Amino acid sequence: MLFLLACSGFGSPPASPMSPCPDKPNCVSSLATDASHMILPLDLYGDRTTAIARLAALVQSFPRTQIIAQDSTYLHATFASPTMSYIDDVEFRITDGRIQVRSASRFGHGDMGVNRNRVEEIRAQWDSMGGKR
Repeated sequence: MLFLLACSGFGSPPASPMSPCPDKPNCVSSLATDASHMILPLDLYGDRTTAIARLAALVQSFPRTQIIAQDSTYLHATFASPTMSYIDDVEFRITDGRIQVRSASRFGHGDMGVNRNRVEEIRAQWDSMGGKR
């Protein structure tokens, strides 16, 4: 039964907000120090509260997305894959005038670049609208 739950995408959410990436290639983080997991943070446009609200609206425009937690400096969302409903956790935290980001699969070893590609797609849309909706 545990296998069925894991395969259906019910893996564990992050241990704590913005926790380090595990030793697997299915995670990217702007706080990582190794090249395989490192991704650049997003630029902050405007004040924190408005930026998080705009970022939440952008994230919700993606299919199969759910906002799990949100406050004035933090956003946690999940993305479900279209076929097997695997869950990826994506987190954003505003610190030092930047938006730090972490995206990781709950299940499996690799992700075929899905998390990195998703963050880069979010970044492209975020930058193209200058953080504005």
